[in-house]
Amino acid sequence: MNNDAFFRLCQDEIFSAVALITMDEVVFESSFRPYCEQNLCGKYGANYSCPPDCGTPEEMEAQMRQYRNALVFQTKWDIDDWYDNAQIKRAKKAHNEAMLRVIERMKQRGYQGLMGGASCCSLCERCARLDDVPCPFPVLRYSCLSAYCVYVKKLADACGMEYSCKDGRLAFFGLYAF
Repeated sequence: MNNDAFFRLCQDEIFSAVALITMDEVVFESSFRPYCEQNLCGKYGANYSCPPDCGTPEEMEAQMRQYRNALVFQTKWDIDDWYDNAQIKRAKKAHNEAMLRVIERMKQRGYQGLMGGASCCSLCERCARLDDVPCPFPVLRYSCLSAYCVYVKKLADACGMEYSCKDGRLAFFGLYAF
């Protein structure tokens, strides 16, 4: 499939930008892991896709580096209140759901890979981790770019995408390594 074919898979989705890059252009920064450990999102140790359950920064990077290419996704959202977590959560969910639809179409065409989302896995209403039972979707489960320690600002730069939005706009990023 050529670049245009990948972009056509995304055209009916909510993305403001999509770029195809090599995994060599993705920068990982293991010093970001303490941000996960601060548990500002409340998912540390509470979601199989998050630290410490997802793996060390080195293990996470190694998982991504198995692949040669990355399709990078960006959505932009109008945010009325930067402290409205419900509004931000809905935007992240919509971003990840759009990514999952595109990834499903890619998999149907034989492009197996690994997703790094805008937030932790939300395939289940309540993560099985909280009940100490195995994940019902281990193959579909995805971690966020933060868990992978992807340097998102540099990812945006590599893709020619705007990282910092102003005037009530918020951008989310994700990638599919394949």
